Formats: sequence, structure tokens, C-alpha cells
Amino acid sequence: MATAPKKFGIPGGQIRQLAPGRGGCLATDIITVQGKRVGYMYRQAPTKPWDSGWVFMAGTESQQFMDDPSNHGIYDVNTIANYDPEIIPLLDSPPPCAFERAGGTGKFVPAPPPPPE
Repeated sequence: MATAPKKFGIPGGQIRQLAPGRGGCLATDIITVQGKRVGYMYRQAPTKPWDSGWVFMAGTESQQFMDDPSNHGIYDVNTIANYDPEIIPLLDSPPPCAFERAGGTGKFVPAPPPPPE
């Protein structure tokens, strides 16, 4: 059974050049389809020439959600910067690193990175 195509929160033609040239990343549908802000982001050492090492999540994803590859995709980092421009100042942080939104302020603070895969 074929799945319906994803309806992204920002149409491709509306993506602006906010953080170009940073490579690819993984992001969940909670950000790209549902339009939620990035709540947790981490960077590990890139494994491919096009890979930035970044992973962007809303922070509410369950393990079951993450285990289903249809719930996330590979995007240009610039695309995710369009969904949440507040990530831009952190994009040059060297791996390994992680950031999460602080409870009351909504500002990003350093967080423990996940263990290497």
C-alpha cells in the first residue's frame, strides 16, 4: 500500500537562504510536517561527505516514532533553519554537541549528546 506524500509546513518554493552550505541533516515530521519548533538538536561526526552530522527533533518523539523511517527524512540544514531560525547561531558548533530548549525561557542550552551509534 502506497503512503500519501507528506504535506510540508513550508512549500519548497518558499525556502529562503538562511543557513546555506551546511550539508544534510535528519529532521522529524513533527518539525517539517506538523510545524513544531526544534526542541532538541544534536550533532555527531558526519559519516558521509554531504552529512552535517545534525539531527533535529521537536523533543516529544517516542522511540517507536523514531524507529519508523517514514516519520523523518534527510533535508538540507538550510531547510530546517527556515522552520526554526533560532537554530542558526548553533549550527557551527563542533561535534559532538547537543542543545535543548530550556523550560521557561525557550532558549537553547547545552545538553548531553546521545551516545555514538
